[in-house]
Amino acid sequence: MEPCVLRPGHVVQINPETVDNKAFAGCMLTVTEPKAWGCQGYVQALGEDREHHGGAAYMRLRWDQMELVGRAVWTFE
Repeated sequence: MEPCVLRPGHVVQINPETVDNKAFAGCMLTVTEPKAWGCQGYVQALGEDREHHGGAAYMRLRWDQMELVGRAVWTFE
Protein backbone atom coordinates (compact mmCIF):
# COMPACT_ATOMS: atom_id res chain seq x y z
CA MET A 1 0.00 0.00 0.00
CA GLU A 2 1.18 3.53 -0.67
CA PRO A 3 1.55 5.81 2.37
CA CYS A 4 -1.75 7.45 3.30
CA VAL A 5 -3.54 8.95 6.29
CA LEU A 6 -4.23 6.23 8.83
CA ARG A 7 -6.17 6.82 12.03
CA PRO A 8 -6.64 4.75 15.18
CA GLY A 9 -9.48 2.33 14.52
CA HIS A 10 -8.71 1.84 10.84
CA VAL A 11 -8.54 -1.79 9.77
CA VAL A 12 -5.85 -3.07 7.43
CA GLN A 13 -5.35 -6.53 5.98
CA ILE A 14 -1.88 -8.00 6.34
CA ASN A 15 -0.21 -8.75 3.02
CA PRO A 16 0.70 -12.47 2.94
CA GLU A 17 3.48 -11.87 0.42
CA THR A 18 5.40 -9.22 2.37
CA VAL A 19 4.67 -9.79 6.07
CA ASP A 20 7.65 -11.08 8.06
CA ASN A 21 5.65 -13.41 10.34
CA LYS A 22 3.61 -15.61 7.99
CA ALA A 23 1.34 -16.68 10.88
CA PHE A 24 -0.38 -13.30 10.39
CA ALA A 25 -0.72 -13.57 6.60
CA GLY A 26 -4.14 -12.32 5.54
CA CYS A 27 -5.24 -11.32 9.07
CA MET A 28 -7.04 -8.08 9.84
CA LEU A 29 -5.18 -5.62 12.06
CA THR A 30 -6.76 -2.71 13.93
CA VAL A 31 -4.53 0.38 13.86
CA THR A 32 -3.70 1.87 17.26
CA GLU A 33 -0.83 4.19 16.29
CA PRO A 34 -0.23 5.54 12.79
CA LYS A 35 3.48 6.04 12.05
CA ALA A 36 5.44 7.67 9.23
CA TRP A 37 6.73 4.22 8.23
CA GLY A 38 3.34 2.42 8.58
CA CYS A 39 1.48 1.60 11.80
CA GLN A 40 1.29 -0.24 15.07
CA GLY A 41 -1.83 -2.19 15.92
CA TYR A 42 -3.30 -5.49 17.00
CA VAL A 43 -4.84 -8.66 15.65
CA GLN A 44 -7.64 -9.70 18.00
CA ALA A 45 -7.30 -13.24 19.36
CA LEU A 46 -10.13 -15.68 20.03
CA GLY A 47 -12.07 -15.67 23.28
CA GLU A 48 -15.23 -14.25 24.82
CA ASP A 49 -13.34 -11.25 26.12
CA ARG A 50 -9.96 -10.43 27.58
CA GLU A 51 -10.95 -11.94 30.91
CA HIS A 52 -11.83 -15.25 29.24
CA HIS A 53 -8.67 -15.97 27.27
CA GLY A 54 -9.23 -13.37 24.58
CA GLY A 55 -6.47 -10.97 23.85
CA ALA A 56 -4.54 -9.21 21.18
CA ALA A 57 -1.33 -9.82 19.28
CA TYR A 58 0.36 -6.44 18.84
CA MET A 59 2.63 -5.82 15.89
CA ARG A 60 4.12 -3.19 13.59
CA LEU A 61 3.54 -3.09 9.85
CA ARG A 62 5.36 -1.20 7.12
CA TRP A 63 3.33 0.31 4.27
CA ASP A 64 4.21 -2.58 1.96
CA GLN A 65 2.85 -5.11 4.48
CA MET A 66 -0.79 -3.96 4.51
CA GLU A 67 -3.83 -2.75 2.60
CA LEU A 68 -6.53 -0.47 4.02
CA VAL A 69 -9.89 -2.22 4.45
CA GLY A 70 -12.02 0.27 6.40
CA ARG A 71 -12.85 1.24 9.96
CA ALA A 72 -13.56 -0.94 13.01
CA VAL A 73 -16.85 -0.40 14.82
CA TRP A 74 -15.54 -1.90 18.09
CA THR A 75 -11.98 -1.72 19.31
CA PHE A 76 -10.33 -3.18 22.42
CA GLU A 77 -7.79 -0.88 24.00
